[in-house]
Amino acid sequence: MSATATEKRAFQTEVRQLLDLMIHSLYSNKEIFLRELISNASDAADKLRFAAATDDSLYEGDTDLHVFIDVDKDARTITVRDNGIGMSREEVIEHIGTIAKSGTREFFESLTGDAEKDAHLIGQFGVGFYSAFLVADEVRLTTRRAGLGREHGVRWRSRGDGEYEIETVEKPERGTEIVLHLREDADEFLDVWRLRSIIHKYADHIPFPIRMKKREGEGVETVNQASALWARPKSELSEDDYKTFYQHLSHDLSEPLDWLHQHLEGKFEYTLLFYLPREAPFDLWHADARHGVKLYVRRVYIMDADEKILPRWLRFVRGVMDSADLPLNVSREMLQESPAMQAMKKGATKRVLSWLESIAANEPEKYATFWNAFGNCLKEGVIEDYAHREALAKLLRFASTQSDEQSVSLADYVARMKEGQKAIYYITAETLAAAKNSPHLEIFREKDVEVLLLHDRIDEWLVGALTEFEGKPLQSVAKGEIDLSDIGSEEEKKREEESRKEAEKGAGPAVKRLKEALGERVKDVRITHRLTTSPACLVSDAFDISNNMERILKQLGQQTPEHKPILEVNPGHPLVKKLAHMRDKEKIHELALVLFDQAVLAEGALPEDPAGFVRRVNALLAK
Repeated sequence: MSATATEKRAFQTEVRQLLDLMIHSLYSNKEIFLRELISNASDAADKLRFAAATDDSLYEGDTDLHVFIDVDKDARTITVRDNGIGMSREEVIEHIGTIAKSGTREFFESLTGDAEKDAHLIGQFGVGFYSAFLVADEVRLTTRRAGLGREHGVRWRSRGDGEYEIETVEKPERGTEIVLHLREDADEFLDVWRLRSIIHKYADHIPFPIRMKKREGEGVETVNQASALWARPKSELSEDDYKTFYQHLSHDLSEPLDWLHQHLEGKFEYTLLFYLPREAPFDLWHADARHGVKLYVRRVYIMDADEKILPRWLRFVRGVMDSADLPLNVSREMLQESPAMQAMKKGATKRVLSWLESIAANEPEKYATFWNAFGNCLKEGVIEDYAHREALAKLLRFASTQSDEQSVSLADYVARMKEGQKAIYYITAETLAAAKNSPHLEIFREKDVEVLLLHDRIDEWLVGALTEFEGKPLQSVAKGEIDLSDIGSEEEKKREEESRKEAEKGAGPAVKRLKEALGERVKDVRITHRLTTSPACLVSDAFDISNNMERILKQLGQQTPEHKPILEVNPGHPLVKKLAHMRDKEKIHELALVLFDQAVLAEGALPEDPAGFVRRVNALLAK
């Protein structure tokens, strides 16, 4: 091959950091280098097959897509070669000289210090090529993009020392060849049987042949199954087959929590193989988080799923959708208009919901694991996806005054509702402790009425979207008036009414004085019967945003509508009774501020003037 002059370039800073990590830290699971290089080769073959659907000339007369692996014990090299789409010079510099900024920081932040776990992060963050330096002290890559002439080949070489060399060479065949010059401590990978075992472990179900020289030394043979696992009958597949394919697909160290494999026939024909991971991926809540499902058409990879293929709230699902009814050259624009894709999206979503319902009903411990990792995605679905809101509502789980664990379904709650109870009651707060200890719950505890404890930020938006369940309205215990008068026996109701009237008689002056003292701080001051032991609490008007939502929006730097709380006071509390008989305006003012700030603290927030609150409390204690 003739070649041009060699150009030396420096790696991007993040690449240098990563190479240093590969060479000096991630030793315990070095075998993953082969998994990553084979995965990259498979992706290159997938890309060529997709591109050739509209330009057959890219095959250059060779449609036998495969990966070839060879070992040279004398030269101490391993070669991984594919005849996929290959790379141009610009692509080599872009993909190997740099790392996409979006994943770099998260990769380094996600490192745990456990070498084996950290090694498995490599594939998840798209930095798999660099794993070659786990076993090699020099890596040479030669590649040519399909459709470019032989004189457009590119050779890249590095010793992992912060620099790389790149030159233009002649390369007759398209595709990529990577030659690893093994380090002294990597002798185990010169053993052909060792490499074969790694291929079976990680790459048995890659839908392209992986070939090696025959054991007898004559010719080559395919060493993997080289078939699309999802296209095979379930009866032929073992649990290990499914687990291995999941780990290949997701680069996840853990086994999947569960999987769903269905072949659907009807007006449109398609196959699903979906997995539930055990833990949330690092980018689940990023604005640009990608779906974990790949779309195939007749076993040809087309693209990663997006909102045209699956709802965004299902981005936690990993797996494959394979259609028999879409054209191979389908574009993202065509997907939007395709009746087949719309039917697949609708059918796949319905089946995931049924799958989750089955797990929730029959395997509650497994569902609890799922909920802890991905429950907020389902809440997101309730907020955004009206068509599936009812089905998603059945899958929601909450903590309540009867259970600190997020295990209470809305159906469970409704089944336990008291006779005469009209609503599903809930409280929102910043933490479980703040929700659990809120004074708003006092009357509910006294009457043994269950209240859902909502303490995730997303819950404020959830209850804005989910206003009822099975005909029962959802009602905040911290908004508007609370009427529990229909709960309890007639004798209890009569006794409560008499007690209420007696307490209210003497509370009028206290309410008047609190209004005067607090002024513009509050929208109103009124007597409440939701408190049994606390002197006061803050509530929002029925159609105002909640105090908790106001705090969240302010923390997010967003403007909030003009909103003042209502102070509700317990007419039977000694402090309120004392306030009704006080005459000293200064003392009334000080006590009013203490009651108000206490109510703020009980909400899980801080008083506007913490130092002033402490001073006033100390003065009261001294007296």
